[in-house]
Amino acid sequence: MNCLNAKHPRAIRWMHWINFPVLCIMIWSGLLIHWANDAYVLRVGGITLIQFFPDWFYSIFDLDHGLTTGIAYHFTFAWFFGINGLLYVLYTFVSGEWRHLLPNRRTPREAWDVVLRDLNIRKTSLPRAKFNGAQRLAYTGVILMGAASLVTGLAIYMPTQLAWLTNLLGGYAWARAEHFALTIGYVLFFVIHLAQVFLAGWNTLRAMVTGFELVPESEQGHA
Repeated sequence: MNCLNAKHPRAIRWMHWINFPVLCIMIWSGLLIHWANDAYVLRVGGITLIQFFPDWFYSIFDLDHGLTTGIAYHFTFAWFFGINGLLYVLYTFVSGEWRHLLPNRRTPREAWDVVLRDLNIRKTSLPRAKFNGAQRLAYTGVILMGAASLVTGLAIYMPTQLAWLTNLLGGYAWARAEHFALTIGYVLFFVIHLAQVFLAGWNTLRAMVTGFELVPESEQGHA
């Protein structure tokens, strides 16, 4: 017999769902800004493999000639992104949720088990927990990425006023490249995260929407 088991507190769920559209707007507005100086190209032996980004990409998504709009949205929603992230970190530590989130000595092995299971190489069930090893690494990593985005963003926004920070990051060009690399990281995280949620099924999504997941009665309260 199955029953509902509490999983995600309301505050965590609110901040999760607030962060999703805010980060999407940050990426969209960042691309509007990037259009004005899209300097990044991946070449091997003089052959261009990937250009970030070709003209057709900007045209399809209507990202060209929007520098002013991009700057306005990017700097505005950076406040929401930063405040929401700070509140999330504070709540995680005050509430004790960090115990479920931060990696521990068992995390690398558990993360490897998740990979093997997702590849159908290993069939054994994962230990019952709120977050498995792969999730601990991914979610902790994306929090650190958020902090790094704010730091690199400040460095390229005020390279003169915060010259010490910009220099610490390797100079303006390096800070901008780091900021861009983090954006690519968010997109990859989104793709993998959504794929995992889809594969896991409605129960996982329900937990983040309602705060409860459906579990066998024998496992209630084990997460």
